[in-house]
Amino acid sequence: MNDLIQMGVLSAVAIACGLIGPFLVLKKMVMFANSLSHTVLLGIALAFLLMGGPLFSLPTLLIGALLAALMTAFFTEGLVRLFRLQEDASIGLVFTALFALGITVVTFFMRDVHLGLDAVMGNADILQLSDLKLASTLVGLNLIVVIVFFRQLQIISFDQNLAKALGVRCSFFHFLLLFLSAMTCIGAFRAVGVLLVLAFLVGPFLTARIFCNRLPWLLFWTPVIGVIASVSGTLVSRFLFEYCNLALLTSGIVATLIGLFYCLAKWVSSATIVSCKKEFPS
Repeated sequence: MNDLIQMGVLSAVAIACGLIGPFLVLKKMVMFANSLSHTVLLGIALAFLLMGGPLFSLPTLLIGALLAALMTAFFTEGLVRLFRLQEDASIGLVFTALFALGITVVTFFMRDVHLGLDAVMGNADILQLSDLKLASTLVGLNLIVVIVFFRQLQIISFDQNLAKALGVRCSFFHFLLLFLSAMTCIGAFRAVGVLLVLAFLVGPFLTARIFCNRLPWLLFWTPVIGVIASVSGTLVSRFLFEYCNLALLTSGIVATLIGLFYCLAKWVSSATIVSCKKEFPS
């Protein structure tokens, strides 16, 4: 039953990440998403201190996601505008500072809460049905947003100037993607932690992009690849524990498999191109 819950939560996280990951990569917001995956720890900690309720209750997580998105966007844009820093330098400075501050807040004000290494690397062994419900809710939320605003998200991902000319509110959809990214990072909080969630957001999309280049198909294959990696990673983790006596992090195995899938897809693509050139020489 525990393995089934792990598969369900990791698969739901993979689907939620796969629905917004393509837009983040196409809009060149990957580093921003990486920053969010770290600053979300501070957002959750501050929301917990403000609300005073259960740590993983839905209101706490919603406020935590909103705080993380607002802080990350505000400080990143502030450093760019006020101190003329490059955006990548600003993002690197913000996420390291806010992540360190989040760890400090957790250490000093949340000593009675079990939020140590699990918050950083995740721990699939502690997942419960409540985590599956949360991850499934995030899948539904991301799916609804993508279906309703697919046209607008597609336009701003490929040509922001055209989107402005057509009257699309680019700043609104930019922040919407930030908020969905923060919520998705929170959904992946206990499963894969704040460090490995980027593998779910980016890895499956890069693998899918090798074989297809149309956005609707990318939005289909990206979650599928993430689900395959999640199920396979859970099975590999159980096999290593049962037969090799190796207790490895399931989330780490899944992230490794995502990387291996990309390497395999790249090799297959290169081999196919070489074979076609030999068969049909110019």
